Amino acid sequence: MAKLRTLTLVALICGIFGVAGAQNLDMRGTAPASDDGRPTRGMTQDRVASEYGAPASRHAAVGDPPISSWEYTNMVVFFEYDRVIHAVMKR
Repeated sequence: MAKLRTLTLVALICGIFGVAGAQNLDMRGTAPASDDGRPTRGMTQDRVASEYGAPASRHAAVGDPPISSWEYTNMVVFFEYDRVIHAVMKR
């Protein structure tokens, strides 16, 4: 019985120390934001319109919070209320 308790204790200790590891992510050579011509997060709709012109189409807001999108020839810009939340380049 003592051997079973010892094996159980060893298994628990190995399990605890095996899970407690950490990884480092190498971020050298990366930039915090890409400068590929997309609007940045937080820009207003007015600023996007003044910098990028009128979109080819506008899609009405859907959901709560309201999410709308503007489609340009080379990208789609997504807004929450009147602020950019994401912009993706088309392929």
